Amino acid sequence: MTFAESAGGESVPPPEPAPESGRRSLAPLLAVCAGYFMVILDVTIINVAVPVVGRELSASLTGIQWITDGYTMVFAGFLMTGGALGDRLGNRRVFCWGVLVFTVSSAACASAPNTPLLVVARLVEGLGAALIVPGSLALLQQAYPTPAVRSRAFGLWGSMAGIAASAGPLLGGLLVSTVGWRWVFLINLPVGVVCLVLTLRYVTPSPRHGARALDWPAQCAVVAAVALLTGALNEAGRRGWSDPAVLAGLVLAASATAAFAVRERLARSPALPLSLLRSRAMSGAALVGLLFNFGFYGMVFTASLDFQHQRGFSALKTGVALFPAVAMTTFASVLSGRLTRRTGDRPLVVFGMLLAALGLAGWAAAGVDPAYWLLVAPMMAAGFGTSFALTGSTATVMSAAPPAYSGAASALFNTTRQIGSATGVALGGSLLASGTDYNAGLRTSMAIGALAYVIAAGFAWRCVPAKPEGA
Repeated sequence: MTFAESAGGESVPPPEPAPESGRRSLAPLLAVCAGYFMVILDVTIINVAVPVVGRELSASLTGIQWITDGYTMVFAGFLMTGGALGDRLGNRRVFCWGVLVFTVSSAACASAPNTPLLVVARLVEGLGAALIVPGSLALLQQAYPTPAVRSRAFGLWGSMAGIAASAGPLLGGLLVSTVGWRWVFLINLPVGVVCLVLTLRYVTPSPRHGARALDWPAQCAVVAAVALLTGALNEAGRRGWSDPAVLAGLVLAASATAAFAVRERLARSPALPLSLLRSRAMSGAALVGLLFNFGFYGMVFTASLDFQHQRGFSALKTGVALFPAVAMTTFASVLSGRLTRRTGDRPLVVFGMLLAALGLAGWAAAGVDPAYWLLVAPMMAAGFGTSFALTGSTATVMSAAPPAYSGAASALFNTTRQIGSATGVALGGSLLASGTDYNAGLRTSMAIGALAYVIAAGFAWRCVPAKPEGA
Protein backbone atom coordinates (compact mmCIF):
# COMPACT_ATOMS: atom_id res chain seq x y z
CA MET A 1 0.00 0.00 0.00
CA THR A 2 1.34 3.44 -0.93
CA PHE A 3 1.52 6.40 1.41
CA ALA A 4 -1.25 8.11 -0.56
CA GLU A 5 -3.57 5.09 -0.22
CA SER A 6 -2.90 4.75 3.49
CA ALA A 7 -3.62 8.49 3.92
CA GLY A 8 -6.99 8.14 2.27
CA GLY A 9 -6.08 9.23 -1.28
CA GLU A 10 -7.06 7.52 -4.48
CA SER A 11 -4.56 5.29 -6.25
CA VAL A 12 -4.23 7.22 -9.49
CA PRO A 13 -1.69 6.30 -12.15
CA PRO A 14 0.73 9.14 -12.77
CA PRO A 15 0.13 11.22 -15.88
CA GLU A 16 2.23 10.69 -18.95
CA PRO A 17 5.27 12.93 -18.52
CA ALA A 18 5.67 15.76 -20.95
CA PRO A 19 8.53 15.47 -23.44
CA GLU A 20 11.71 17.06 -22.16
CA SER A 21 13.17 18.26 -25.45
CA GLY A 22 12.14 20.79 -28.07
CA ARG A 23 9.90 23.81 -27.81
CA ARG A 24 7.01 21.81 -26.37
CA SER A 25 9.10 20.91 -23.31
CA LEU A 26 9.55 24.60 -22.50
CA ALA A 27 5.83 25.39 -22.58
CA PRO A 28 4.96 24.04 -19.09
CA LEU A 29 7.91 25.95 -17.64
CA LEU A 30 6.89 29.18 -19.39
CA ALA A 31 3.27 28.77 -18.27
CA VAL A 32 4.13 28.14 -14.62
CA CYS A 33 6.81 30.84 -14.43
CA ALA A 34 4.45 33.40 -16.02
CA GLY A 35 1.83 32.71 -13.36
CA TYR A 36 4.34 32.83 -10.51
CA PHE A 37 5.99 36.01 -11.81
CA MET A 38 2.60 37.71 -12.00
CA VAL A 39 1.81 36.79 -8.40
CA ILE A 40 5.09 37.96 -6.87
CA LEU A 41 5.24 41.12 -8.99
CA ASP A 42 1.94 42.25 -7.49
CA VAL A 43 3.49 42.16 -4.01
CA THR A 44 6.07 44.85 -4.84
CA ILE A 45 4.86 46.78 -7.89
CA ILE A 46 2.04 48.39 -5.91
CA ASN A 47 4.43 50.08 -3.45
CA VAL A 48 5.45 52.90 -5.81
CA ALA A 49 1.91 53.31 -7.16
CA VAL A 50 -0.01 53.51 -3.91
CA PRO A 51 0.76 57.20 -3.13
CA VAL A 52 -0.73 58.16 -6.51
CA VAL A 53 -3.68 55.78 -5.97
CA GLY A 54 -4.32 57.38 -2.60
CA ARG A 55 -4.42 60.87 -4.08
CA GLU A 56 -6.63 60.00 -7.07
CA LEU A 57 -9.12 57.93 -5.05
CA SER A 58 -8.95 60.13 -1.91
CA ALA A 59 -8.01 57.07 0.15
CA SER A 60 -7.43 57.28 3.89
CA LEU A 61 -4.25 55.92 5.46
CA THR A 62 -6.17 52.81 6.51
CA GLY A 63 -7.42 52.34 2.96
CA ILE A 64 -3.89 52.63 1.58
CA GLN A 65 -2.67 50.04 4.08
CA TRP A 66 -5.41 47.62 3.03
CA ILE A 67 -4.59 48.10 -0.65
CA THR A 68 -1.04 46.93 -0.01
CA ASP A 69 -1.42 44.51 2.91
CA GLY A 70 -4.80 42.93 2.11
CA TYR A 71 -3.38 41.13 -0.92
CA THR A 72 -0.42 39.74 1.03
CA MET A 73 -2.56 38.57 3.96
CA VAL A 74 -5.05 36.65 1.81
CA PHE A 75 -2.26 35.26 -0.37
CA ALA A 76 -0.28 33.92 2.59
CA GLY A 77 -3.33 32.78 4.53
CA PHE A 78 -4.89 30.63 1.80
CA LEU A 79 -1.75 28.97 0.41
CA MET A 80 -2.36 25.75 2.36
CA THR A 81 -5.98 25.68 1.18
CA GLY A 82 -4.82 26.13 -2.41
CA GLY A 83 -2.40 23.24 -2.02
CA ALA A 84 -5.04 20.93 -0.53
CA LEU A 85 -7.51 21.79 -3.31
CA GLY A 86 -4.85 21.05 -5.90
CA ASP A 87 -4.13 17.62 -4.44
CA ARG A 88 -7.84 16.78 -4.26
CA LEU A 89 -9.13 18.26 -7.54
CA GLY A 90 -5.99 18.22 -9.69
CA ASN A 91 -3.20 20.79 -9.62
CA ARG A 92 -3.64 21.88 -13.24
CA ARG A 93 -7.33 22.57 -12.73
CA VAL A 94 -6.80 24.61 -9.55
CA PHE A 95 -3.82 26.44 -11.10
CA CYS A 96 -6.02 27.48 -14.05
CA TRP A 97 -8.77 28.60 -11.68
CA GLY A 98 -6.21 30.71 -9.86
CA VAL A 99 -4.94 32.33 -13.07
CA LEU A 100 -8.50 33.12 -14.13
CA VAL A 101 -9.43 34.61 -10.74
CA PHE A 102 -6.20 36.59 -10.61
CA THR A 103 -6.60 37.98 -14.13
CA VAL A 104 -10.25 38.98 -13.72
CA SER A 105 -9.62 40.58 -10.32
CA SER A 106 -6.65 42.50 -11.80
CA ALA A 107 -9.04 43.97 -14.36
CA ALA A 108 -11.39 44.87 -11.50
CA CYS A 109 -8.51 46.59 -9.67
CA ALA A 110 -7.67 48.62 -12.76
CA SER A 111 -11.25 49.79 -13.20
CA ALA A 112 -12.06 50.39 -9.50
CA PRO A 113 -13.75 53.80 -9.09
CA ASN A 114 -13.13 54.06 -5.35
CA THR A 115 -11.03 52.69 -2.50
CA PRO A 116 -13.47 50.09 -1.06
CA LEU A 117 -13.91 48.39 -4.43
CA LEU A 118 -10.15 48.41 -5.03
CA VAL A 119 -9.55 46.81 -1.63
CA VAL A 120 -12.13 44.07 -2.32
CA ALA A 121 -10.59 43.39 -5.75
CA ARG A 122 -7.14 43.16 -4.15
CA LEU A 123 -8.43 40.61 -1.62
CA VAL A 124 -9.84 38.47 -4.44
CA GLU A 125 -6.54 38.88 -6.31
CA GLY A 126 -4.74 37.48 -3.26
CA LEU A 127 -7.07 34.45 -3.30
CA GLY A 128 -6.20 33.82 -6.95
CA ALA A 129 -2.50 34.02 -6.07
CA ALA A 130 -2.97 31.44 -3.31
CA LEU A 131 -4.47 29.04 -5.86
CA ILE A 132 -1.64 29.60 -8.37
CA VAL A 133 1.51 29.18 -6.30
CA PRO A 134 1.11 25.71 -4.69
CA GLY A 135 0.14 24.12 -7.99
CA SER A 136 3.06 25.74 -9.81
CA LEU A 137 5.70 23.56 -8.15
CA ALA A 138 3.53 20.45 -8.37
CA LEU A 139 3.04 21.00 -12.12
CA LEU A 140 6.78 21.42 -12.66
CA GLN A 141 7.46 18.20 -10.77
CA GLN A 142 4.86 16.46 -12.92
CA ALA A 143 6.11 17.91 -16.22
CA TYR A 144 9.81 17.26 -15.59
CA PRO A 145 10.24 13.91 -13.81
CA THR A 146 13.99 13.63 -14.49
CA PRO A 147 15.86 15.05 -11.44
CA ALA A 148 18.43 17.06 -13.42
CA VAL A 149 15.82 18.67 -15.71
CA ARG A 150 13.47 19.23 -12.77
CA SER A 151 16.20 21.00 -10.80
CA ARG A 152 16.79 23.42 -13.67
CA ALA A 153 13.04 24.06 -13.88
CA PHE A 154 12.85 24.69 -10.13
CA GLY A 155 15.80 27.08 -10.44
CA LEU A 156 14.12 29.18 -13.10
CA TRP A 157 10.87 29.13 -11.12
CA GLY A 158 12.73 30.42 -8.08
CA SER A 159 14.47 33.16 -10.02
CA MET A 160 11.05 34.60 -10.89
CA ALA A 161 10.59 35.60 -7.24
CA GLY A 162 13.81 37.61 -7.06
CA ILE A 163 13.28 39.20 -10.47
CA ALA A 164 9.66 40.12 -9.75
CA ALA A 165 10.40 41.43 -6.24
CA SER A 166 13.26 43.65 -7.34
CA ALA A 167 11.84 44.66 -10.74
CA GLY A 168 8.50 45.67 -9.18
CA PRO A 169 9.62 49.16 -8.08
CA LEU A 170 11.34 49.77 -11.43
CA LEU A 171 8.38 48.66 -13.53
CA GLY A 172 5.87 50.32 -11.21
CA GLY A 173 7.72 53.62 -11.32
CA LEU A 174 7.92 53.47 -15.11
CA LEU A 175 4.21 52.71 -15.53
CA VAL A 176 3.01 55.28 -12.99
CA SER A 177 5.16 58.03 -14.49
CA THR A 178 4.06 57.31 -18.08
CA VAL A 179 0.63 55.70 -18.54
CA GLY A 180 -0.84 55.87 -15.01
CA TRP A 181 -1.33 53.66 -11.95
CA ARG A 182 -4.13 51.54 -13.44
CA TRP A 183 -1.58 49.93 -15.76
CA VAL A 184 0.10 48.42 -12.69
CA PHE A 185 -2.87 46.01 -12.75
CA LEU A 186 -3.66 45.98 -16.48
CA ILE A 187 -0.21 44.54 -17.20
CA ASN A 188 -1.43 41.29 -15.63
CA LEU A 189 -4.12 40.74 -18.26
CA PRO A 190 -1.96 39.69 -21.24
CA VAL A 191 0.33 37.68 -18.96
CA GLY A 192 -2.66 35.87 -17.44
CA VAL A 193 -4.17 35.07 -20.85
CA VAL A 194 -0.88 33.68 -22.20
CA CYS A 195 -0.36 31.67 -19.00
CA LEU A 196 -3.85 30.16 -19.22
CA VAL A 197 -3.52 29.26 -22.92
CA LEU A 198 -0.11 27.63 -22.44
CA THR A 199 -1.28 25.68 -19.41
CA LEU A 200 -4.44 24.32 -21.04
CA ARG A 201 -2.61 23.40 -24.24
CA TYR A 202 0.73 22.03 -23.04
CA VAL A 203 0.44 20.98 -19.38
CA THR A 204 -0.82 17.43 -18.80
CA PRO A 205 -3.95 17.13 -16.60
CA SER A 206 -2.99 16.26 -13.03
CA PRO A 207 -4.18 13.20 -11.10
CA ARG A 208 -6.96 13.78 -8.58
CA HIS A 209 -7.23 12.30 -5.11
CA GLY A 210 -10.95 12.75 -4.64
CA ALA A 211 -11.27 10.50 -1.62
CA ARG A 212 -9.02 12.78 0.39
CA ALA A 213 -10.96 15.10 2.70
CA LEU A 214 -10.07 18.80 2.73
CA ASP A 215 -10.16 18.90 6.56
CA TRP A 216 -11.86 22.29 6.80
CA PRO A 217 -11.18 22.83 10.54
CA ALA A 218 -7.45 22.52 9.86
CA GLN A 219 -7.69 24.78 6.81
CA CYS A 220 -9.48 27.45 8.85
CA ALA A 221 -6.83 27.18 11.58
CA VAL A 222 -4.05 27.70 9.01
CA VAL A 223 -5.82 30.68 7.43
CA ALA A 224 -6.29 32.26 10.85
CA ALA A 225 -2.70 31.56 11.97
CA VAL A 226 -1.01 32.89 8.84
CA ALA A 227 -3.35 35.89 8.43
CA LEU A 228 -2.93 36.89 12.09
CA LEU A 229 0.83 36.43 11.99
CA THR A 230 1.22 38.34 8.71
CA GLY A 231 -1.04 41.13 9.95
CA ALA A 232 0.84 41.38 13.26
CA LEU A 233 4.21 41.49 11.48
CA ASN A 234 3.00 44.16 9.07
CA GLU A 235 1.75 46.27 11.97
CA ALA A 236 4.96 45.71 13.94
CA GLY A 237 6.88 47.71 11.35
CA ARG A 238 4.56 50.69 11.95
CA ARG A 239 3.45 50.38 15.57
CA GLY A 240 6.45 48.68 17.20
CA TRP A 241 6.80 45.17 18.61
CA SER A 242 5.42 46.07 22.05
CA ASP A 243 2.12 47.47 20.75
CA PRO A 244 -0.89 45.60 22.28
CA ALA A 245 -2.44 44.93 18.88
CA VAL A 246 0.79 43.37 17.61
CA LEU A 247 1.21 41.24 20.74
CA ALA A 248 -2.42 40.12 20.59
CA GLY A 249 -2.01 39.13 16.93
CA LEU A 250 1.10 37.07 17.72
CA VAL A 251 -0.60 35.30 20.64
CA LEU A 252 -3.70 34.51 18.57
CA ALA A 253 -1.52 33.26 15.70
CA ALA A 254 0.30 30.92 18.09
CA SER A 255 -3.04 29.67 19.44
CA ALA A 256 -4.32 28.97 15.93
CA THR A 257 -1.10 27.10 15.13
CA ALA A 258 -1.54 24.94 18.24
CA ALA A 259 -5.15 24.25 17.24
CA PHE A 260 -3.95 23.15 13.79
CA ALA A 261 -1.40 20.75 15.29
CA VAL A 262 -4.03 19.21 17.59
CA ARG A 263 -6.49 18.85 14.73
CA GLU A 264 -3.91 17.20 12.46
CA ARG A 265 -3.00 14.72 15.19
CA LEU A 266 -6.66 13.68 15.60
CA ALA A 267 -7.91 13.89 11.99
CA ARG A 268 -8.44 10.65 10.04
CA SER A 269 -7.43 12.38 6.78
CA PRO A 270 -5.23 15.34 7.75
CA ALA A 271 -4.55 18.28 5.45
CA LEU A 272 -0.83 17.93 6.18
CA PRO A 273 0.17 14.71 7.95
CA LEU A 274 2.46 15.32 10.90
CA SER A 275 4.68 12.54 9.57
CA LEU A 276 5.64 14.90 6.74
CA LEU A 277 6.56 17.65 9.19
CA ARG A 278 8.67 15.16 11.13
CA SER A 279 10.68 14.52 7.96
CA ARG A 280 14.07 16.16 8.42
CA ALA A 281 14.28 17.03 4.73
CA MET A 282 10.79 18.56 4.58
CA SER A 283 10.89 20.63 7.78
CA GLY A 284 14.56 21.57 7.41
CA ALA A 285 14.21 22.82 3.84
CA ALA A 286 11.06 24.76 4.82
CA LEU A 287 13.03 26.49 7.60
CA VAL A 288 15.83 27.27 5.15
CA GLY A 289 13.21 28.87 2.87
CA LEU A 290 11.87 30.96 5.76
CA LEU A 291 15.34 32.18 6.69
CA PHE A 292 16.60 33.08 3.23
CA ASN A 293 13.38 34.96 2.43
CA PHE A 294 13.83 36.77 5.75
CA GLY A 295 17.31 37.86 4.71
CA PHE A 296 16.64 38.68 1.05
CA TYR A 297 13.34 40.54 1.33
CA GLY A 298 14.52 42.33 4.44
CA MET A 299 17.53 43.51 2.41
CA VAL A 300 15.40 44.61 -0.56
CA PHE A 301 12.97 46.50 1.70
CA THR A 302 15.58 48.32 3.78
CA ALA A 303 17.70 49.05 0.70
CA SER A 304 14.67 50.56 -1.04
CA LEU A 305 14.00 52.84 1.95
CA ASP A 306 17.65 53.84 2.16
CA PHE A 307 17.87 54.67 -1.54
CA GLN A 308 14.63 56.69 -1.59
CA HIS A 309 14.55 58.40 1.81
CA GLN A 310 18.24 58.84 2.65
CA ARG A 311 19.84 59.13 -0.79
CA GLY A 312 16.93 60.88 -2.53
CA PHE A 313 16.53 58.37 -5.37
CA SER A 314 13.28 58.34 -7.31
CA ALA A 315 11.23 55.13 -7.51
CA LEU A 316 12.59 54.50 -10.99
CA LYS A 317 16.20 55.11 -9.95
CA THR A 318 15.70 52.85 -6.92
CA GLY A 319 14.64 50.02 -9.21
CA VAL A 320 17.78 50.57 -11.29
CA ALA A 321 19.92 50.64 -8.12
CA LEU A 322 18.52 47.25 -7.06
CA PHE A 323 19.20 45.73 -10.48
CA PRO A 324 22.51 44.06 -9.49
CA ALA A 325 20.62 41.80 -7.07
CA VAL A 326 18.01 41.02 -9.76
CA ALA A 327 20.57 40.15 -12.41
CA MET A 328 22.29 37.68 -10.11
CA THR A 329 19.09 35.76 -9.31
CA THR A 330 18.61 34.63 -12.90
CA PHE A 331 22.26 33.70 -13.43
CA ALA A 332 22.46 31.81 -10.13
CA SER A 333 19.28 29.81 -10.74
CA VAL A 334 20.47 28.61 -14.15
CA LEU A 335 23.92 27.74 -12.80
CA SER A 336 22.64 25.87 -9.73
CA GLY A 337 20.18 23.90 -11.85
CA ARG A 338 23.09 22.69 -14.00
CA LEU A 339 25.48 21.97 -11.13
CA THR A 340 23.10 20.00 -8.93
CA ARG A 341 23.44 16.89 -11.10
CA ARG A 342 27.17 16.78 -10.28
CA THR A 343 27.29 18.06 -6.73
CA GLY A 344 23.88 17.30 -5.24
CA ASP A 345 21.71 19.87 -3.49
CA ARG A 346 23.41 20.21 -0.10
CA PRO A 347 26.70 21.88 -1.19
CA LEU A 348 24.84 24.38 -3.36
CA VAL A 349 22.39 25.39 -0.62
CA VAL A 350 25.13 25.71 2.02
CA PHE A 351 27.42 27.69 -0.31
CA GLY A 352 24.56 29.97 -1.38
CA MET A 353 23.61 30.77 2.20
CA LEU A 354 27.19 31.48 3.26
CA LEU A 355 27.78 33.72 0.23
CA ALA A 356 24.58 35.67 0.94
CA ALA A 357 25.62 36.00 4.59
CA LEU A 358 28.98 37.39 3.49
CA GLY A 359 27.17 39.92 1.29
CA LEU A 360 24.92 41.29 4.03
CA ALA A 361 27.79 41.26 6.53
CA GLY A 362 29.78 43.32 4.02
CA TRP A 363 26.96 45.88 3.84
CA ALA A 364 26.79 46.02 7.66
CA ALA A 365 30.56 46.60 7.82
CA ALA A 366 30.60 49.23 5.05
CA GLY A 367 30.29 52.05 7.58
CA VAL A 368 28.05 55.11 7.86
CA ASP A 369 26.52 56.30 4.58
CA PRO A 370 28.78 54.28 2.25
CA ALA A 371 29.04 55.14 -1.43
CA TYR A 372 26.63 53.25 -3.66
CA TRP A 373 29.38 51.39 -5.52
CA LEU A 374 30.46 49.80 -2.22
CA LEU A 375 26.99 48.23 -1.91
CA VAL A 376 26.87 46.66 -5.38
CA ALA A 377 28.94 43.59 -4.42
CA PRO A 378 26.91 42.89 -1.23
CA MET A 379 23.64 43.10 -3.18
CA MET A 380 25.02 40.81 -5.88
CA ALA A 381 26.20 38.30 -3.28
CA ALA A 382 22.81 38.27 -1.52
CA GLY A 383 20.88 37.89 -4.78
CA PHE A 384 23.19 35.21 -6.13
CA GLY A 385 23.37 33.23 -2.88
CA THR A 386 19.62 33.25 -2.26
CA SER A 387 18.72 32.11 -5.76
CA PHE A 388 21.60 29.60 -5.79
CA ALA A 389 20.18 27.96 -2.66
CA LEU A 390 16.52 28.12 -3.69
CA THR A 391 16.82 25.42 -6.35
CA GLY A 392 18.14 22.78 -3.95
CA SER A 393 15.78 23.61 -1.10
CA THR A 394 12.78 23.52 -3.45
CA ALA A 395 13.83 20.16 -4.87
CA THR A 396 14.32 18.82 -1.33
CA VAL A 397 10.81 19.77 -0.22
CA MET A 398 9.12 18.40 -3.32
CA SER A 399 11.11 15.15 -3.28
CA ALA A 400 10.28 14.54 0.38
CA ALA A 401 6.51 14.57 -0.24
CA PRO A 402 4.53 11.70 -1.82
CA PRO A 403 2.71 12.62 -5.06
CA ALA A 404 -0.67 12.79 -3.31
CA TYR A 405 0.66 15.62 -1.14
CA SER A 406 2.74 17.55 -3.69
CA GLY A 407 0.39 20.54 -3.57
CA ALA A 408 0.40 20.58 0.23
CA ALA A 409 4.21 20.36 0.30
CA SER A 410 4.50 23.26 -2.15
CA ALA A 411 2.02 25.25 -0.05
CA LEU A 412 3.99 24.57 3.15
CA PHE A 413 7.25 25.69 1.55
CA ASN A 414 5.74 28.86 0.11
CA THR A 415 3.85 29.67 3.32
CA THR A 416 7.06 29.54 5.37
CA ARG A 417 8.76 31.71 2.75
CA GLN A 418 5.96 34.30 2.95
CA ILE A 419 6.28 34.33 6.73
CA GLY A 420 10.02 34.86 6.35
CA SER A 421 9.44 37.76 3.95
CA ALA A 422 6.90 39.43 6.24
CA THR A 423 9.18 39.01 9.27
CA GLY A 424 12.20 40.42 7.44
CA VAL A 425 10.26 43.45 6.22
CA ALA A 426 8.67 44.06 9.64
CA LEU A 427 11.93 43.78 11.54
CA GLY A 428 13.77 45.98 9.04
CA GLY A 429 11.04 48.60 9.19
CA SER A 430 10.94 48.65 13.00
CA LEU A 431 14.74 48.90 13.27
CA LEU A 432 14.80 51.88 10.89
CA ALA A 433 11.83 53.58 12.57
CA SER A 434 12.69 53.04 16.23
CA GLY A 435 16.44 53.55 16.19
CA THR A 436 17.90 56.93 17.16
CA ASP A 437 20.46 56.54 14.36
CA TYR A 438 18.98 55.57 10.97
CA ASN A 439 22.28 54.24 9.64
CA ALA A 440 22.83 52.15 12.76
CA GLY A 441 19.35 50.63 12.31
CA LEU A 442 20.15 49.84 8.67
CA ARG A 443 23.45 48.14 9.55
CA THR A 444 21.78 46.19 12.37
CA SER A 445 19.11 44.96 9.96
CA MET A 446 21.77 43.74 7.51
CA ALA A 447 23.73 42.04 10.31
CA ILE A 448 20.62 40.17 11.49
CA GLY A 449 19.94 39.12 7.90
CA ALA A 450 23.50 37.79 7.63
CA LEU A 451 22.99 35.80 10.84
CA ALA A 452 19.77 34.32 9.43
CA TYR A 453 21.69 33.16 6.34
CA VAL A 454 24.35 31.50 8.53
CA ILE A 455 21.66 29.67 10.52
CA ALA A 456 20.06 28.59 7.24
CA ALA A 457 23.41 27.16 6.13
CA GLY A 458 23.53 25.10 9.33
CA PHE A 459 20.02 23.72 8.76
CA ALA A 460 20.89 22.94 5.15
CA TRP A 461 24.00 21.00 6.18
CA ARG A 462 21.93 18.81 8.49
CA CYS A 463 18.68 18.48 6.55
CA VAL A 464 19.23 18.78 2.79
CA PRO A 465 20.21 15.44 1.21
CA ALA A 466 23.63 15.34 -0.41
CA LYS A 467 22.20 13.89 -3.63
CA PRO A 468 18.78 14.53 -5.21
CA GLU A 469 16.36 11.65 -5.12
CA GLY A 470 16.72 9.42 -8.14
CA ALA A 471 20.03 10.88 -9.27
